[in-house]
Order: sequence, then C-alpha cells, then structure tokens
Amino acid sequence: MTEGGLPRVLILHNRYRAQGGEERAAAELEELLRNRGHEVRLLQRDSGELDGLGGRLRAGASMLRGGVEPAEVATAARELGADLVHVHNTVPLLGPRALAAAREAGARVVMHLHNYRLVCAIGIAYRDGAPCTRCRGQNTWPGARLRCRGNVPEALTYAAGIAAQQPRILGAVDRFILTSEGSRRVLGELGLALEAYDVIPNYLPAAAFAQRSAAQEGKYALYAGRLAEEKGIDTAIEAARRSAVPLSIAGEGPDEPRLRRIASQADAEVRFLGQLDTAALAKARSGAAVAMMPSRWHEPHPYAVSEAMAAGVPVLASRVGGLAEMVGEGATLDPADPEAWADALGELWRDPDLRRRRGDAALDRARERFSEDAYYERLMASYRAVLQ
Repeated sequence: MTEGGLPRVLILHNRYRAQGGEERAAAELEELLRNRGHEVRLLQRDSGELDGLGGRLRAGASMLRGGVEPAEVATAARELGADLVHVHNTVPLLGPRALAAAREAGARVVMHLHNYRLVCAIGIAYRDGAPCTRCRGQNTWPGARLRCRGNVPEALTYAAGIAAQQPRILGAVDRFILTSEGSRRVLGELGLALEAYDVIPNYLPAAAFAQRSAAQEGKYALYAGRLAEEKGIDTAIEAARRSAVPLSIAGEGPDEPRLRRIASQADAEVRFLGQLDTAALAKARSGAAVAMMPSRWHEPHPYAVSEAMAAGVPVLASRVGGLAEMVGEGATLDPADPEAWADALGELWRDPDLRRRRGDAALDRARERFSEDAYYERLMASYRAVLQ
C-alpha cells in the first residue's frame, strides 16, 4: 500500500493488432489510478509484433504453453510492491503463467473481461450472421472445426490453448470485472458461471460530457466504430434509405467495400468519413441528430455509445449484450428488423424537440453511469473485496 493506504497496482495487457477499446481502457485505468494517488505501472505485450511466420509460431507456442516470459511479470510486481495485478487481455503472450507469477510475487489478481475470449477464439461469440454459443466452457472444438481463426493450424492452436488455459486462469483470478450485466449473461451461456465479479461500466473523462443536448440541430445520423459485418451497419444504411435520413459512417474495417456497394445500390445519402481522430470524431458527434449502434453481436460496452450519450446525442441501439442497459428503455430495437430501425430513426428525424429531450435524457444517464467518480468508487470497492 502507499502511505495513503492506496493499493499499488500493476496493469497487464496484451495489445491487439488492431487497436481498440481495450487499449484505451488499460491506458485510462493507468492514468486514473496515478491521478488518484496510486503507485501504478502498465506492462504490455504487443500482438502487432507477431507478423510473419516467426510471429505466428511464437503466438501459437505461447497459446499452448500458457504465456511466455512470466518472470518479467513477477519482477515488475516485486519492483512495484504490487498489492494487485489488474489484467486485461492475456492472449496470446501473457496467459495464465503471467497470473501465476503475479500471485507468487505476493499480488492478488483482478481480471477485466471486455469480451468473450475466455471461451471464444475470436472474442465476440458470433459467426454466420448471428451470436454463437457453440463453444462452451472447455469444449472449444467447434471453433477449431469451423476454423473461426481463419486457418486450420491457428484454429486448432487457439482451441487447444483456450481449453488448457481457461481453468488455470479461473483458478488464478481472485475477482473479475465486467463492463455490463449483459456480458455476464452471455458468459453464462458460454458455460462460465462467474461467482466473484463486479459490473463496472467504462468511464469517460469530465471533458466528454456536454452541458446540454444540441441534437435538435443535428444534420445527420451517425454510426461510429469498426466497419465489420457483426456491427450491423448495413441495417443502418437500409434504415437511413427507408426514412430518407442522411447517414455518416465514421471508422474503417474489413466490411467497408461491401458497405460502400450497399450504399451506392440503395441510392441512400451515405458519407464514409474514414478513421477519425478524437477531435474529429467529437466534431462529427456534435453535428449528429442521432447515433446508431445496430450490432448483431452481444457488445458488452462500446465507447461509441457512451460517448454519444455524453455528448447529448440520442442513441438507437440493438437489444443485445450490454447495449440495452447502457441506453435504457425505449431506445433499443431488434437488430434483424430494419423496418423498425427506419421507423424509430424517422420519428426522431421529424421531431427536433423529441431529439433534444431524448438527448438530454441520454446525457443525464451518461453522467450517472459513466462518470470518472462513479467508476473509481466501484473499482475501489472491487479492490477492497479482493484485498480483504
């Protein structure tokens, strides 16, 4: 503990090839704890360094062994005098060996689950156009048989690695942190009935919150996020076409060529903005009348939704995963019903005052649920439960 009685925290994270919300969550956790007086260190491994045959072989060996170089983690924990090790992604280079090393160094272990990678090789429990629960618990053979990782060697390696690592991780973690109750339900469907856990939604910095909604002045609907099939962006395009609402799409990803074809064939007013930096994305949100998140997979807690709410933009979201508890009653829709999306979008578009009222309600909900103070209070309660 520090002189002020605050736990010293070592944060562990295996960065993904495509940087996203987990990288942000790990970095913001480090900043938050340091600003609140904790002694903290962020130790990261990087999947971006695993390109080529040599990188793939190293990743595969690490999956089967349960991580590489655990001594580095033990050394970092001892040097910091860590009371807690707060883990984000462990795949493929950290694994349960890193958690065991942390415990041997005298630290307790908290693990943050941002997706379903403890069971699912691709982390999103989705394939063939719908949520997928074929893999359950340590039975990861369906993911190997269906080649969810894209090729046979990698699919087999990840299936075997996850099956072997899962019980070791569950045995090494003192408490889990989930970002939504919806993700806990999905984990249960995947065969993981967690007992010691807390639900703590991701926080936003104070500067992210608007004073009031300006959605009544918005000029378009906005989708922000990765351009991937499971995000359901084609539903947003179809809803925009049916309701004659201009749509702006911010982001990049593998589904972009298909989405551009759909937009051109649908004769819809769709702009592809590309990947925007933080300032440009905030500007795009400030001009939006409504934000759309028509995901088909069980998203636990996307930043795009909480940021839109904090900006006072009303959000229409799919009734899946953690989205419903983020946006609240009356703002969720069936992801497979584009007509319902068109009706809801058209209703907001035709009524600027309704947009303002919905935007102010979203802002109030965001302040209550996603503030830094609320996050820190919940996090400290979780830490105390582990340390006591």
